Amino acid sequence: MAVSDYKGVFIFAQQVDNKITGVSYELIGKGKALAADLGTEVTAVLLGYQVGDLTKKLAKYGADRVIVVDDPALETYMTEPYAYAMTEVIKAHKPEVVLYGATAIGRDMAPRVSARVHTGLTADCTGLEIDPETKNLQMTRPAFGGNIMATILCPEHRPQMATVRPGVMQRISPIEGAECKVENFELKDIAAHKNVEIVEVIKKVSEKMDIQDAKVLVSGGRGVGCPENFKMLEELAEALGGTISSSRACVDAGWVEKDRQVGQTGKTVRPNLYIACGISGAIQHLAGMEESDIIIAINKDPAAPIFEVADYGVVGDVCKILPLFTEEVKKARASKNA
Repeated sequence: MAVSDYKGVFIFAQQVDNKITGVSYELIGKGKALAADLGTEVTAVLLGYQVGDLTKKLAKYGADRVIVVDDPALETYMTEPYAYAMTEVIKAHKPEVVLYGATAIGRDMAPRVSARVHTGLTADCTGLEIDPETKNLQMTRPAFGGNIMATILCPEHRPQMATVRPGVMQRISPIEGAECKVENFELKDIAAHKNVEIVEVIKKVSEKMDIQDAKVLVSGGRGVGCPENFKMLEELAEALGGTISSSRACVDAGWVEKDRQVGQTGKTVRPNLYIACGISGAIQHLAGMEESDIIIAINKDPAAPIFEVADYGVVGDVCKILPLFTEEVKKARASKNA
């Protein structure tokens, strides 16, 4: 088939326990913009079991159409059944673009699907645009350890496929009462593609808030001095109802866990308030937090790049300023509750 025969922007709408993941809504929002540039519509592909009620939520966040593959074999994620179902949907509908969230499931499934439909896959994208002249999808991602941004094209094969980091794109404002077309896609032999048996699912609840869900982040860099000083960040974060995060330097030094890292090689965050403590502001870090609503930077170097993106800057020693900051926050909270 010719490249021009492929039409539409498809989004893999990931759900776990009948709850759609946030990145799927973000991708539908971006998909609408891409679809507008291509003169087509955005379709969400929903795989699972007894997931029909979720179609309304996908419509609410911008899906023009939802293709549902509903089967008991898809109740819990397994690589082969999901990859098979998604591949069959793509073969039948021939979309021009297919996007997945760069989650554990998306990263597991997308490369297998791309191999089966004989196309490329750009992983961990942070930017997606349509070339106005060629109408090809321009997929941008960090390369060489995050030191450069590479724009990748797939001009000769379709669909054009990419995984996209959570938190990078923005979901649209929900459209109350929105409806969309729903297609139930029948596949009769999904269970035959199971090659493992899930005996038990054990769920572990993390004590710490996911930094991508936090409204307030108190983030530490090398300027914090030592891992023990992160206690000050935790106290301020607790007072503000948020959690801590960090730069790559602190993760590499073993001061904090990898899931706390903000930046091109970590997570992209969009909190209401981001407090950067002892973070110089390397471009790799800024790429992961510069879309925060309000940024406060505390650094003893007045020439630190972080001040260029900060809404408010404090030049001084983090270890002296943070305790005073925390004390004032607690006083303000106490007077408000009095």
